[in-house]
Amino acid sequence: MPTPEVKKLPGEFADLEKFSGWILESEPERYRKRLASTMPEMQAVYDALFPRLEEALDYLDQFPLDEMPDDARYLTHLMQSLIMVSFPVEVWKQPRVPDSGAAYLDLVRETVV
Repeated sequence: MPTPEVKKLPGEFADLEKFSGWILESEPERYRKRLASTMPEMQAVYDALFPRLEEALDYLDQFPLDEMPDDARYLTHLMQSLIMVSFPVEVWKQPRVPDSGAAYLDLVRETVV
C-alpha cells in the first residue's frame, strides 16, 4: 500500500497541520468530506482556521497562482475547506443544505491552484 503524501504547511501555519485531512484539491472532495463529517468536527476546523484566515490570505498574496510552492498550495486548499464548512457551522447547523432533498450540483470546471 502506498504511503500517503505528507502535506506540510508553511512554518507559521504548522499548528494547523492537525487538520491535514481537510487539505483537499478539489471542491467535490471537500464537499464529500463535509458530508462525511460531524458538526463537532467541522466546528473544530472552523474554530481553528477562521481566526487565521486574514493571516493566511496575506501570506498567500505573495505568490502568483501559477508559481505557488506546495506548502502554500496546501494552505490554499485548507482555507478552501474553511469556506466549505462555514455555512454548515454558521447558518445551517448541519452538513447538508437544508430542504435540498437529494438534489446536488456537480462542478464542471474548477480553478486550479
